[in-house]
Amino acid sequence: MPKTSARLLLLLSLLQARRDWPGALLAERLDVSPRTVRRDVDRLRELGYPIAAFKGPEGGYRLDAGAELPPLLFDDEQAVALAVALQIATVSGAGVEEGAARALNTVRQVMPARLRRRVDALRVTAVERPASRPVPQVDSGVLVALGAAVHAREVLRFDYRASLPGADDGGVPVPPRRVQPHHLVTWDGRWYLVAWDLDREDWRTFRADRIIPRSPTGPRFTPRELPGGEVAAFVTGRFRGSDGSGDWPCRGEVVLGLPAAAVSPHLRDGVVEELGPDRCRLVLGSWSWAGLAAAIGRFDADIEVVGPAELKDAFASLARRYADAATGAPGPADG
Repeated sequence: MPKTSARLLLLLSLLQARRDWPGALLAERLDVSPRTVRRDVDRLRELGYPIAAFKGPEGGYRLDAGAELPPLLFDDEQAVALAVALQIATVSGAGVEEGAARALNTVRQVMPARLRRRVDALRVTAVERPASRPVPQVDSGVLVALGAAVHAREVLRFDYRASLPGADDGGVPVPPRRVQPHHLVTWDGRWYLVAWDLDREDWRTFRADRIIPRSPTGPRFTPRELPGGEVAAFVTGRFRGSDGSGDWPCRGEVVLGLPAAAVSPHLRDGVVEELGPDRCRLVLGSWSWAGLAAAIGRFDADIEVVGPAELKDAFASLARRYADAATGAPGPADG
């Protein structure tokens, strides 16, 4: 039989691993009597763990949520994963940087030496991707409020700030938005609320950093099915174009003088088909035809345009510009 302290830790670990534990099964796993299990449960309760007993044919125990956060027990893998996650939380845009740093320090202090060495060897410097404009931070309280409304399926009312600081609304009062919140998502460092707008009767994506929630929330609602049925595909489609088609405004097809294996690792969104050892078919989209031609040109390979004609015209236009840039000749705008 393990000593009392070791047995208590093992019992706590078991209670955290699943919701309900029959008393007889706990006794068997701990190799003790049901009476000893009851005494150990009482000891954990005295330490602040909210352990509830449930009745039934077998009877048993469950670890419930309490008013305060009691000490937690993590295995080695969980502790290291938690430390790494806290280190990269500084670029989440969720406004939890200071809290994450304090939590990491707390976790590290109570780790055994062997785990502390592993965590120190995994020090991560989280670097945000360079952007033309800073990624706005979202108040963590706003994220909690939005997440709670999504979880409870309750109508949410909120004020939606102008896109630019100090923007003038012309003095006209703007009524709060009324939505059925379905998903809270992060995309490219920003947080968005995916919701059904009750006044506009359509799906909308709202930037969380512009949302000022109002209370109380409204009545509960029955969730709707997103177009396409999958939130990742829906959000990706919304950021591709404004026509609601879920596709890029400009999409073209070319044949590249490269093997597919050399092209596919560099595509975030596109379809590559192997045509031979040194040829592949590429279907790619972009915001503009010139942007699409430039994106394809970065592969530094022979290009055969399959279509459409707009893509061929874009290549011709870029060719003239590049030729002028190479010779120093003035472009049409300079003449």
